[in-house]
Formats: sequence, structure tokens, C-alpha cells
Amino acid sequence: MAKAVLGIIGGSGVYDLPGLEDIREERIASPWGEPSDALRFGRIGQTEVVFLARHGRGHRLSPSGINYRANIDALKRAGVTDLVSVSACGSFKDELHPGLFVLVDQFVDRTFRRESSFFGNGCVAHVSMAHPVGPRLQDRIAEAAAAEGIAIRRGGTYLCMEGPQFSSYAESLTYKGLGYDVIGMTAMPEAKLAREAEITYATVAMVTDYDCWHPDHDAVEVAAIVKVLMENAEKAARLVARLARDFPAEREPCPVGSDRALDTAFITAPQARDPGLVAKLDAVAGRVLGGKV
Repeated sequence: MAKAVLGIIGGSGVYDLPGLEDIREERIASPWGEPSDALRFGRIGQTEVVFLARHGRGHRLSPSGINYRANIDALKRAGVTDLVSVSACGSFKDELHPGLFVLVDQFVDRTFRRESSFFGNGCVAHVSMAHPVGPRLQDRIAEAAAAEGIAIRRGGTYLCMEGPQFSSYAESLTYKGLGYDVIGMTAMPEAKLAREAEITYATVAMVTDYDCWHPDHDAVEVAAIVKVLMENAEKAARLVARLARDFPAEREPCPVGSDRALDTAFITAPQARDPGLVAKLDAVAGRVLGGKV
């Protein structure tokens, strides 16, 4: 089995990873452009950890301005096998209160300005997104939360909107009526790209507010969100540290096939593949393509 390397993408409020030891930073070049920031390499216990601030330190990048392809490609080049996304979100349900962590297992993608695939004309591939979250990775996150006394809710649907504006009242009521659980701006296309790169993915959605559907929260304000973000950041650091300390040394096979997602994904005939695109896929799809057209 391959060595397990745990990747952490820190969202709003999570720009660093306390507890990381033997730290070094490296800017990894990607054929897909510039990642959000330098990768921070280190370890927690015996587990190798790679951290990336999704918005860059100082929160320079908007949700629509993030180069998601470069981020996932760089993490793949760094050897990441399992990726935990820590993201702020709004809630559509009373019981999902600010400060609660939700381990979502489904996504609805409402973004429209973002490059959402590594594949395209010249090398077409279709991966399954029926079950976008790795259940064993989610098990380990839940166990870490229990060990640290951090309240979580397991399961739920994350609606990813384009942003950067928050929802209108009509949108908020519509999404709530459809039964979605939380809303955010960054899980897509991140989860899709992780699946294409055969990285097992899970999201820790940190609730900061009730969105504007709630009668006591008719407007979402950044100041109120930041206050909850800071409280959540400390819990997120403890959660990730415990997860890393207890993480297996070897990569576990994924029950939903995230580690073998490309086995049956390619539809373009080998002789019809674009050599230039194939070259850019050396990290993402090298296991299957082997660098060959």
C-alpha cells in the first residue's frame, strides 16, 4: 500500500495549522497556474501533513478567484492521498446552529464561473460523483471530533453558490425548501477536482450563521461571521491535530473508489488524445496515462 499523506485545505478563518512540526514551505509549480499560496509541509505525530490556505494568507482570494485546479494539482504533486477541506458555511436548519461542525456527504453545485475539470477536448474523462466523500476518511474525522469533545453532525447536503454576494431572501428560502443543509462558496469544484485526481476528499463545514431565511437573521453580516470563525478556528485546529495523530500510516482503500476513480473514466481513444493536455495531466492522471498519449 502507498504511504498516507494527509492534506488540509484551510478556508475562511483557517490560514495556518497550529501543531505542525518540522515545517517547511514550498511553492509547487503547476501547469494549471498558481496555487493559492505556498504549501506548508510538516508532521503531526508520525503523520505527514500538507497544509494550504485556500484564500491565501491574509484572505487575498475571493471564492471565484481561487485557482482550484492548481490547488488540487499541487497537492497531488506533494503526495497527498487524503484531503480534508475546512470551510465556513451558513445553515438552513435550526438544529445546525452557529459553531456546529457538519460532516457533509453530498454537494449541489450552483457555481458558474469556475474551471471544474482537468479534462476536456483532446482527453475526455467522466468520473463518478455519486458519493463524493470518502466514508472511511469521514469516519476518522468523526472519531477525532468525539475524542476532542467537538460537536458535529454527520451527513448533509452542501449547496455551493458562486458568490461573493450572500444569498437573496428568495434564494435562501428556495434552498431551505429543497431540503439542503448548509450553504457555502468553496466546496465546488474542489470536490470534483479531488475526485479526478484520485484524492479521497471530505469536508468539515463549520456553521457561522443561519443565512437570511431565519427570522432572527434577516441579513448576513461579515462582522458576526468573523466572530464565529475565530471561535471555530481553535476547534478546527484541535480536530485536525487529533485526526493526524491517529491517522493510519498507509493509505486505506476507499469504499466509494476515490483512489481508483480514473480506472474506467477515459472515453477518448489513445490515438486521439491531445499530447499537450496529456502532458498537463502527468500528476493528476499519471497512474492511468503513464505519461503516454
